[in-house]
Amino acid sequence: MFTMLAMALPLMAQEEEMGLHQTLRDKFIEGNTGFMSLVAAALIIGLAFCIERIIYLSLSEINAKRLMNDIAEKVERGDVDGARELCRNTRGPVASICYQGLLRINDDLASIERSIQSYGSVQIAKLEKGCSWITLAIAIAPSLGFLGTVIGMVMSFDNIEYAGDISPSIVAGGMKVALITTIFGIIVALILQLFYNYILSKISHLTAQMEESAIALLDILGKKKSEE
Repeated sequence: MFTMLAMALPLMAQEEEMGLHQTLRDKFIEGNTGFMSLVAAALIIGLAFCIERIIYLSLSEINAKRLMNDIAEKVERGDVDGARELCRNTRGPVASICYQGLLRINDDLASIERSIQSYGSVQIAKLEKGCSWITLAIAIAPSLGFLGTVIGMVMSFDNIEYAGDISPSIVAGGMKVALITTIFGIIVALILQLFYNYILSKISHLTAQMEESAIALLDILGKKKSEE
């Protein structure tokens, strides 16, 4: 009995998945293929940018505290070239701004700080690259849904005018198109908004790491200059 139940469960899950897939396909077709295709395109484009940003930001994350400790040790030993090489071989914006600061180690602290701030702005721009396209997809998806709603209402009135009569069956077709396109547009916007908020949280985390590391680097260089 248990064996038969174990064999039946995957079949039931597969049938349920096929039923959901079939339902989504039917609703997609019912909601006016033209507008639904535009909503689907907004979803695909938005997800593509979201995935690209998540991968880029994940690869940019490092153990910033360990990096700063290693830099401090090398600078204290006078191995500035080793500290630069360490930053050059470490991925991410934190290592990049530290490398820029170490390149100007012979300048005064004010000049080093300005250089770090300027390069930090460049790194933040790289972190936020492509986010505008995600927000555009979030805005477009429900807008296309609402446009489908308006067109569905127009279709309902056209059917009423053509038939010369108001009946539920005449109105239902246009209303169905209106509601389905709106629902799918809102769902797409919600999905992309979740990914976008996650991306913003990672950008904020990396920005905070950059600021903390910049302050730590200035402290390290200031201590070294005071000893000279």
